[in-house]
Amino acid sequence: MAVLAYPGMSVFETGIVTEVFGLPRPELDVPWYDLTICAERPGPVPVIGGAGLHTPYGLDVFARAETLIVPGVPDVRADPSPELAAALRQAHQRGARVMSICSGAFALAGAGLLDGRRATTHWQYADLLRRRYPNVDVDPNVLYVDHGTLLTSAGSAAGLDLCLHVVRQDHGSAIANAVARRLVTQPHREGGQAQFIEAPMPAAPDDDRVTQSMTWALENLGHPITAETLARRAHMSTRTYLRHFARATGTSPIRWLINQRVQASLALLEGTDAPVEEIARTVGFDTPVTYRHHFTRVMQTSPSAYRRAFHTGG
Repeated sequence: MAVLAYPGMSVFETGIVTEVFGLPRPELDVPWYDLTICAERPGPVPVIGGAGLHTPYGLDVFARAETLIVPGVPDVRADPSPELAAALRQAHQRGARVMSICSGAFALAGAGLLDGRRATTHWQYADLLRRRYPNVDVDPNVLYVDHGTLLTSAGSAAGLDLCLHVVRQDHGSAIANAVARRLVTQPHREGGQAQFIEAPMPAAPDDDRVTQSMTWALENLGHPITAETLARRAHMSTRTYLRHFARATGTSPIRWLINQRVQASLALLEGTDAPVEEIARTVGFDTPVTYRHHFTRVMQTSPSAYRRAFHTGG
C-alpha cells in the first residue's frame, strides 16, 4: 500500500491513512498492511505549518503498490502531472486498487480513471469537479463511492470512513470494528456529507433536552417511538422539538431514528444467527419488509447480503 505526499498538503488526510494502515496491529492476528509514503520526487516534502517530511520513495514505488491512495492535490484547478497520471493509469490497468480522499479525486479524474463512473469529493469541490471533468458522474451527497478497484471519498474525515470500509472488505467486519474501537470512532457512519454542507447553527441552551431524548431513544429502540414521543421526553411541543432537533442534527427525528435502528441491527447480523425477522423486531421495525427497505436505503445492500459478507459466527 502506498500513499502520495505532495507539497503544501495538510498532514491530516495522510495521517488518517497511516493511522489505519501504517500502524502495526499484531493483536488482531491477521496479516496487516505494508504502507509506504511516496512523493512525485523523492526527498523533502513541505507541508502546511512550515514543517516537512522526507521520503526516499518516488512514483516508481507508488505505481507498483497493490493499493494506491491519493489524499489530495496541491491545486484543484490544475491537471495532475503527466508522470502521476501515467502512474495511476499503469496501476489501474494492472488491477491495483486506486483510492482518493477529498480533493484527490481530481488526480484520478485527470488521469481518466473516473470517466463514466460515479465518484465523490468534498462537497465544496463537487461543482468544480463536475465542470472540469463532465464525463464523471459526481455525487456530492455520499461519504464514499466504491467501484471495486476505484474508490473515492468525500471531505477529509470521510477518508476515515473509506479506510475502515477497505479494512472491512479485506479482513471482515470484526477486524474493522476492532480498528474503529481503537480509533474511538464508528465502524460505519450513516448518512452522507450532505448533512455537513450547511454550517449548523449554534446549539440553543435547551438543546440538552434534545440530547437527552436521543439518549433515551437509543436505549429503547425496540419500542414504538414517534416524534411526539421524543418531544414529550424533551418537554417540548412537537413543533418546537422538530425545529430544535433539525438545528442540532441536520435531519428529522424519524430519519435519525431509522438510521440508528439500522446501525443497531448490524451487530446482530454480524454476530448472531437470528432470523432477519427477529432482528427487525428487536431494533424496532414494524415489519421485516420495512426493515429491508430502510436497510437497503442506508447501507446500499440487503440485510442478507450484508450478513453473508460480514457474518462472524453465532
